[in-house]
Amino acid sequence: MKHQEVTTALQNLREVSPKRNFKQTIDLIIALRSLDLKKPENQVDIFITLHYPKGKKNSVCAFVGPELLSQAKEIMDECISVDDFPKWTDKKQLKKLAHSYDYFLAQANIMPKVAQTFGKYLGTAGKMPNPKAGQIVPPNANLKSVYSRLQKTVRILAKTQGNIQTMVGKEDSDDKEVADNIMTIYNAVAHALPSENNVRAVYLKLTMGPPVKIGEKPEEEEEKGEEKSKPGPGEEEPAKDTVAAAEKAAEESSAKDVKEETQEAAEESSAEKQAAEKQAPEKDSEEQKKDE
Repeated sequence: MKHQEVTTALQNLREVSPKRNFKQTIDLIIALRSLDLKKPENQVDIFITLHYPKGKKNSVCAFVGPELLSQAKEIMDECISVDDFPKWTDKKQLKKLAHSYDYFLAQANIMPKVAQTFGKYLGTAGKMPNPKAGQIVPPNANLKSVYSRLQKTVRILAKTQGNIQTMVGKEDSDDKEVADNIMTIYNAVAHALPSENNVRAVYLKLTMGPPVKIGEKPEEEEEKGEEKSKPGPGEEEPAKDTVAAAEKAAEESSAKDVKEETQEAAEESSAEKQAAEKQAPEKDSEEQKKDE
């Protein structure tokens, strides 16, 4: 896949996608083929550090000992001291914790206690601290740099389904940065697969827009080459279900994206309203003093 093809697809994506009252996310969808995902060697499970932020904050919770406690309280979204582990016995609270954060960080020397207390629930959610992503740190770690790196980290999984989907930017993100994120992820996935030929097609999609295929030929070229592109005897049919599968995978995350983005807009509106209401009494009080 060429960089210019990605840039062109991004331009096409903005042209065909309807405008909304919230900032839509840009998703990358990679459709795979000819892979038996029941075989572990064909599965994909990798962490990729992007060069640019994807436009959405990753929340991080840290399990720490006394050595990192003060630093974790200042930097992380949540931190749990090893001294408080015995308090975590309620199953509902443990399950809720596992689904409340994007990444979990653990101090290396207390990792056995983390596994004993939280492992069952973090493991089920696929959130156990992973050394591949630098989520297990020494007692003298610089948590600020770890937190910054995790903000640009994405996890790519293909264990049961032949489609990979991940966010690469926001509607208002710079196209050069989004294109760089796309190429970084694609190259890492292609390297992780047995062969780059295992990639059937690659799409981009805005939250509420149709998928746009990267490298799609113009209509006139497609019409001319329609007969040539028909599969011969024994050749694999480039099935229409690729697009359908991509659309279905994208739609599954669209509802969640819309809910989160509209909630953000509602919170901003509510904050503005509260500020206005707070200013109103102050203004009335000033006017009353002037009248007196």
